[in-house]
Amino acid sequence: MQVGILGYGKEGKSAEQYFQKRGAKVEIIDDFDPKDLNGRDFNDFDLILRSPSVPPQQNFSSMTKYFFDHCPCPIIGVTGTKGKGTTCSLITDLFKALDQKVWLVGNIGNPALDILDDIKPNDVVIYEMSSFQLWDLDVSPKIAVILGIEPDHLNVHKDFTDYVQAKANIVKHQTATDVCIYYSKNPYSLQIAQLSSAQKLAYPLKNAELTKVLSHLNIPGKHNQDNAEAALLAVSSFYHIGLTDFIKKYSQKIITTFAKFQGLPHRLQYLRTLNQVKYFDDNFSTTPTSLEVALKAFPEQPIVLIAGGRDKTNNQDLPEIANYIQSTSNLKKTILIGESGKELIKLLEHAELADSLPNALLKARASAEQLSQPAIVLMSPAAASFDMFDNVYARGAEFQKLVQELV
Repeated sequence: MQVGILGYGKEGKSAEQYFQKRGAKVEIIDDFDPKDLNGRDFNDFDLILRSPSVPPQQNFSSMTKYFFDHCPCPIIGVTGTKGKGTTCSLITDLFKALDQKVWLVGNIGNPALDILDDIKPNDVVIYEMSSFQLWDLDVSPKIAVILGIEPDHLNVHKDFTDYVQAKANIVKHQTATDVCIYYSKNPYSLQIAQLSSAQKLAYPLKNAELTKVLSHLNIPGKHNQDNAEAALLAVSSFYHIGLTDFIKKYSQKIITTFAKFQGLPHRLQYLRTLNQVKYFDDNFSTTPTSLEVALKAFPEQPIVLIAGGRDKTNNQDLPEIANYIQSTSNLKKTILIGESGKELIKLLEHAELADSLPNALLKARASAEQLSQPAIVLMSPAAASFDMFDNVYARGAEFQKLVQELV
């Protein structure tokens, strides 16, 4: 068998190892411009697997499609613009608390093919799904979770419509025996849910039992309570139990799971307190809405914000970002960095530009310590990292290192 792998990132390397173990002849193809793929001859290959960021074409498959075709157990798929990793992790932890064998794969950083051989029919897979993984998917998970959708990755997708259409594949191929869980306050989540033939469950809900267990969630923000609610709906649906009955039956296990949950790195992650100033790392914030969510997570304490990077909409969303900053009454100072920072400062009255992340942190610290009450330094960039760092993980790691080095 001749297998071609387009792209050699984490998933490409995983696919190479998987097929080599099966005796396949694997060729890595990473010297290409996606725009030129139409003109290349792939007739010598039995299977062409595209990496997530490679646009789909006729006769291309993907690691995600291959996994779905060969996975022996039910899959719970989660998509949305923000909150996927947290929701998937909460679902995983809830299953573990119920002694269910569970696998967490996908966009969260665990290549699905790494564990395909180990999965048993009675297991369950939680798959975090980006638009790139869903782009050409022709089968949908048994349980699909659709979080909020907003413009993102428009530097890869041709437009927002293409992005939403890619996300929609998570439900397009569902049947009446499947389940679709969707965030009802987002029009695009609702739009996608309407394409599903599955049983539909909307959230957020008002429920006394739900409110009780959500009060024990150990991570800040209303958005995280929404993510936890989606996770509960996914797990209760797997067991075919209504949400209220599920909470009543497993109340203590749910509470313990939520209380222990520490959140994921770089998602409103608490780092330390120094001189009465609390430092939070929200470097996974790459869109205006993720910045809005972060600011709303701290409604009472004064905030000093570090923002900026490479905008993913060619600066089209900078007015929206500026509006969120200016309309947050407890935001006392904004320190801007990166490419978008140089443009954002033109739209803001009380902002300051820093030429590097270390200098931005020093400016933020000075501003926070001058305030009359304990403050928060929050790094929530509302932009990608590629102007200054290799990726958001590198940006977040550098911020954490700098914060821990403060004395």
